[in-house]
Amino acid sequence: MTSYTSDLLTHLNDRGFIAQCSDVEALEDNLSKGVVTGYIGFDCTAPSLHAGSLVQIMMLRALQQAGHRPIVVIGGGTTRIGDPSFRDSARPLLDDAAIEKNKEGIKKVFSKFLSFDDGPTGALMVDNREWLDGLDYVDFLRDVGRHFSVNRMLSFESVKARLEREQNLSFLEFNYMIIQAYDFAELNRRYGCTLQMGGSDQWGNIVNGIDLGRRMDDASLIGLTSPLLTTSSGAKMGKTADGAVWLNEDMLSAYDYWQYWRNCEDADVGKLLRLFTDLPLDEIARLEALDGAELNNAKKVLATEAPAMAHGRDAASAAEETARKTFEEGSVADDLPSIEIKADAWADGLGLLTALVDAKLSNSTSEARRLVQGGGVRVNDEQITDWRRSIGDEDMRDGSVKLSAGKKRHVLLKKV
Repeated sequence: MTSYTSDLLTHLNDRGFIAQCSDVEALEDNLSKGVVTGYIGFDCTAPSLHAGSLVQIMMLRALQQAGHRPIVVIGGGTTRIGDPSFRDSARPLLDDAAIEKNKEGIKKVFSKFLSFDDGPTGALMVDNREWLDGLDYVDFLRDVGRHFSVNRMLSFESVKARLEREQNLSFLEFNYMIIQAYDFAELNRRYGCTLQMGGSDQWGNIVNGIDLGRRMDDASLIGLTSPLLTTSSGAKMGKTADGAVWLNEDMLSAYDYWQYWRNCEDADVGKLLRLFTDLPLDEIARLEALDGAELNNAKKVLATEAPAMAHGRDAASAAEETARKTFEEGSVADDLPSIEIKADAWADGLGLLTALVDAKLSNSTSEARRLVQGGGVRVNDEQITDWRRSIGDEDMRDGSVKLSAGKKRHVLLKKV
């Protein structure tokens, strides 16, 4: 196991964040001499980041906690192109209005994890559109493009895999790695940034930035990547059968976010506690060693500590209490996710299948029908097997109806 001298790399290594570093000795030396400025970029492809971005967010947080300065680069410019890395097809191109809307949603995430103050280690948030929009194309080709070898760019795994599958790679996408490399060089010029971090799928882009900084400015830049995180079953982190696990509460409730962590696979508990909580390593080792039913206690700790970072301690504790009432007492908790149903729908009798789709407990009425027929649907904790059943005023309990799909997914239907 690699041993490090700096607090930052020791912490990141002990918690499982390190995959590759372009120059460990130089990074350790920089960290020992003073404040190091490092960045990670986040494109604005959706109105929120999801749990798959948490590794990168936690790396920025660790950088700041170790006494260094993190920069969050919001990709208002690069989003207009779309990162082709390890994708089968081009990302849909977004217009400026959509990018701006997404950017505002993404910004909300970081204040929970980083401190944006005026001190030497205060986090910065910048939009790469600030410098990309002003570039003259011919000048950019002459001053920047000449440093890139197409032969070398074609050798990167992210590009090679796409071409080997004979899937189209547009000239627009091919330029993405040049633009991202330029970001690193520009951040070095503007803010003295010498470190770029990211997932291991970004290694090729990071290496390009290191090389460009050296060629243009004789700058000594360093790259550090984290492993791509998957569950023990091989699923991507941050995705479920119901879609992305969003970090913004207006896109995913604190309760549903709590449930995501509570439902993690047994083999992943220790890894997730190390990556996404501040618990001491010896306490994590104790929790990880729990067996059988006791392991659920470790999952509950994870399910409260991880949401406490993203949504605050009060919201995480409320979600935990909601889960306790729902599963241990069998009662209806007001904090369960809810949807509002107009009064005229109740008057005519709300179809069970329609209710399941409206509550996002099922993706379609045909899927909902199979769920009912399989015994997986309950109304106010009573199992329903007739898919033709309607929900009406007679089902009301204290102003709402509890609709459940399986043992762990519940929504309150409220009449308005």
